[in-house]
Amino acid sequence: MSTFITLSTGQKMPTVGLGTWKSAPGQVKQAVLAALDCGYTHLDCAAAYGNEQEVGEALALRLGAGKTLRREEVFVTSKLWNTKHEPQDVEEACRSSLTHLGLAYLDLYLMHWPMAFQRGKELMPRREDGSIRYSDTHYRDTWVAMESLVDKGLVRAIGLSNFNARQTGDIVGMAKHRPVVNQVECHPYLSQTHLLSYCQSTAVCVTAYSPLGSGDRPWASARDPSVLQDPRLGAVAQRYQKTPAQILLRWQVQRGVACIPKSVTPSRIQQNLQVFDFCLSNDDMKLISSFNRNER
Repeated sequence: MSTFITLSTGQKMPTVGLGTWKSAPGQVKQAVLAALDCGYTHLDCAAAYGNEQEVGEALALRLGAGKTLRREEVFVTSKLWNTKHEPQDVEEACRSSLTHLGLAYLDLYLMHWPMAFQRGKELMPRREDGSIRYSDTHYRDTWVAMESLVDKGLVRAIGLSNFNARQTGDIVGMAKHRPVVNQVECHPYLSQTHLLSYCQSTAVCVTAYSPLGSGDRPWASARDPSVLQDPRLGAVAQRYQKTPAQILLRWQVQRGVACIPKSVTPSRIQQNLQVFDFCLSNDDMKLISSFNRNER
């Protein structure tokens, strides 16, 4: 099986990338270096993660003349945050990510969420009662502004994140530059079968974040089951002599889903890329799909 997914633009996006969400300051740079050094060529970033500058420091050490990699060999994604949905803010937000990453262009720029927050410097603008201050800017207007980034050469392609099937279809129906990716939480406990089927029917690639489960979600209880610890998964992993994480990633790869597992541990970063030397049987694919509980 290919290690790339060909997007509707013709770009080849590596099927497995390194996620950088929730990677603590001081750890991200080393994680990116470890990933690039063991063969990763796909990095998933976002302005809201607050660590793009560190990712940029790592890229500066590995990309360019006389270094390990050429810019065109690495696929870099970033995301537009909710406070930057006003059309006049979109280009500035993109340029800010480019500056932090030390890049002249992004391979992919995603709208991080469909909802817009009130403009300003706060990441999560809140009212006195703690509720989020939303803006009435529609994601369609934000999308039109993102399309101009493609026209200006700042990004090669644009896409979505956390959009449902109806919202995705809304953009597909009006787009001049169609979305090439919809990045959503996806793992066997939240298999996203309907969304995946819809996206694939419209040539939108699904990328899974939290592909190993979302045990570190803020609302998680210690009693909540973890997909990585699911004994049924453990039994499959034993049969293939692979780690449970490798089985979860392979399941996504065989469904045609790209994945961006996050890790700051060099050995795990390397293991997460080693999912192209074996194949899950149809029965095991069905078994893992049966774990679904529509649970975030």
